[in-house]
Amino acid sequence: KIVIADTGVLISLGIVKKKEIINKLFDEFYIPQAVWEELKKYENPAFPEKYKTLLKKHILQIKSKNQLSLLMDYGESESVILYQELNANYLLIDDQKARHMAESLGVNCIGSAGLLILAKQKGLIQNLRSIFKIWQKNERYFSKKLLNEILSKTGEAPID
Repeated sequence: KIVIADTGVLISLGIVKKKEIINKLFDEFYIPQAVWEELKKYENPAFPEKYKTLLKKHILQIKSKNQLSLLMDYGESESVILYQELNANYLLIDDQKARHMAESLGVNCIGSAGLLILAKQKGLIQNLRSIFKIWQKNERYFSKKLLNEILSKTGEAPID
């Protein structure tokens, strides 16, 4: 299975040191050049700089003209285009507006939380609650209500 990742998901996974989940769940993993450019500029002490080096080998250039950049940001739009060009199985994307737009174009989307649920179901991680707490401390914008619904469904205690 081929997966394309947008910036937000890579940041969310990087902050909790779980980038390897992508490699364990999917056969092939790519990011477009625009996502790489966004990641190079991202600075947060919780995000390991070594992840940027590891992600560099996954960059692919889109071949098409970016007709979607008026509808969503550059990283998101190139991610959707790369998904289409490679006939990928999934797009990892968190931004709600961009995700709805991508889904309206027939793109199979999974967000950071959905990816972690899948990883927990496959035994790759044991605890979502600690990850969600780190996200909250590092300005990853997931609603507390959503996170607590996920925790409830996966048999974990809610976040206070």
